[in-house]
Amino acid sequence: MSAIEKSIMLCSCNGTMRLDAVKLAESLRLGGVPVVSRALCRNQLEHFRAGLAGDTAALVACTQEAPLFRTIADEAATAPEIGFVNIREFAGWSAEAELALPKIAALLAMARLPEPAPVPAVGYRSEGATLIVGPLDAALAWAEQLKERLDVAVLATDVQGTLPSSREYVVWFGKLISVKGFLGEFDVKWQESNPIDPDLCTRCGACVRACPEGAIGPALQVDAEKCVSHRACVSACGEIGAIDFQRGARSREERFDLVFDLSREALIRLPHPPQGYLAPGSDPFEQSNAARKLVELVGEFEKPKYFDYKSRLCAHARNSITGCNKCVDVCSTGAISGDGDKIKVEPHLCMGCGGCATVCPSGAIRHVYSEVPEIGVRIKTALQTYRHAGGQSALMLLYGDASEPLLLEAGRSGRGLPARVIPLRVHNTAAIGLDVALAAVAYGASQCVILSPDDQPASYLEANRAQFALGQTILGAWGYEGAHLG
Repeated sequence: MSAIEKSIMLCSCNGTMRLDAVKLAESLRLGGVPVVSRALCRNQLEHFRAGLAGDTAALVACTQEAPLFRTIADEAATAPEIGFVNIREFAGWSAEAELALPKIAALLAMARLPEPAPVPAVGYRSEGATLIVGPLDAALAWAEQLKERLDVAVLATDVQGTLPSSREYVVWFGKLISVKGFLGEFDVKWQESNPIDPDLCTRCGACVRACPEGAIGPALQVDAEKCVSHRACVSACGEIGAIDFQRGARSREERFDLVFDLSREALIRLPHPPQGYLAPGSDPFEQSNAARKLVELVGEFEKPKYFDYKSRLCAHARNSITGCNKCVDVCSTGAISGDGDKIKVEPHLCMGCGGCATVCPSGAIRHVYSEVPEIGVRIKTALQTYRHAGGQSALMLLYGDASEPLLLEAGRSGRGLPARVIPLRVHNTAAIGLDVALAAVAYGASQCVILSPDDQPASYLEANRAQFALGQTILGAWGYEGAHLG
């Protein structure tokens, strides 16, 4: 993979960065020296428009004003492909800004590489059929708010509340057994055990008035602790037949597109629950945010298929004797399960963390977003450019989307990143294993370090630590002293 010819647009951000265009052009082996603007996004927009002239792709060394630049590019009838790279918070705004030119060159060099090849997509279809499960009062309150925008149904886990006067949506009562699936295809199972069948009940209230113990409240369900079996309610219900004390516990199963879980403890307890399942707990603010997201999850959606699996390489089992369960154990979404002598990966549940590929001993499952060779090319390009520009003792810092705000804040605080730290964003740091770490050192990095988010599942952190510990042992055996991986 080689760099694409791109016209580079530099800006010192009102003089807050020192940019030596001549040295950068030399480090990047450019055919000409790029112009350094002072206010590319304000009174020097003509520099940006001039950079769009011709067929050459454009690379703007600013991410803050990307929306503005995209708008202007869209207005230009012949605008070329345009990309953006952050050199301000990642390099120019730093206590070591005077030493940052090699890193700036490395960041620009990586940004000049072509985008990774697209991967297959996984589709979802949601028509808005939503199950709201939890305490009756809370579930009904949200059903009333969402009924105009979603096809709601309620599964109440208690009887503390009053049923609505109109039957605009289904209300069931019961004990939840399981929730399985993903956006557009959730299978929900629960058990009903109350003598009153809410589907048959007309909500006339005759049973409430007839019960001498007050065992039937406004939820129109029998409180077993208060009921002493007078059965006056059965007589009052009459030919409707909604009340039957001989009816035993019965299981029920329905399919939904979305699940809004208002239980105090989430019904699906995974670090990364499936898309379409929202469990905000009892906090009203979190419930409001979750309800807003639910409304947005109606329609057709796509996401990348993050993995590639070759069963012939898989060491999961042979002759029903388990040999390896590493990917099943590490997965934070429950997407991987045993399937005879092989494994099965549900692509709709996979969120692309890549921990499975990191721990796989045979290479049967690979993370393809981005692939290891793609990451390797970017690391190699960055380190070669950094070294050519005079940089020394480079540290490759691999981070995911969740950690980017922390790095940006470090730049804005004034101290920023050290001049030798070259940040490279990956989809998820869980996908970084021994291959990438040793490649970074082989290509000239003094160190390769992962920045994991605070909420990274423990299984992924342990996988990274184990891989890097092995790599450190290998480097030590080769005579490399000190810590190189972390």
